[in-house]
Amino acid sequence: MKLYILPVILQFLGMLVIMAEIFIPSLGLLTVLALGLLFYSLFLVFTTISTFTGMVFIGIDILAIPILVILGLKLLAASPLALKNKLSSGDGVVSQKLNSKDYINKQGRSVTNLRPAGIAMIEGKRLDVVTDGEYIEADTPVIVTGVTGNQIIVEKA
Repeated sequence: MKLYILPVILQFLGMLVIMAEIFIPSLGLLTVLALGLLFYSLFLVFTTISTFTGMVFIGIDILAIPILVILGLKLLAASPLALKNKLSSGDGVVSQKLNSKDYINKQGRSVTNLRPAGIAMIEGKRLDVVTDGEYIEADTPVIVTGVTGNQIIVEKA
């Protein structure tokens, strides 16, 4: 058996494990395995073949590993593992209107417990609201005290 076959196989397996790490969440376990395979391959090359061949292997690793990672991430983005759903109004996703300042000093009732965020019914509309930190139970009268950006602030009426 030729001396360079085992290090080449170990290098190839290390690269495959790097690709697997991109698709399989292992909390770094596969990365440690890949690094072990690559370093053991380099150890074998430097100790049994020659320093020049070891430097060639290192050069190949420096070029191949980033290319594999970029390729793997592109494959991950195109794979069924990636989230490709977009939120749209056709799916029932609705954002609040930006003219929330019209609700200042309006009264309504909390639909859910506000701890401090929740839902309140104000002027017949279900709105996402937030308190200034106080807990308000469901079905409690509330009044809108302010609007910050898209956030409607209420307190007990």
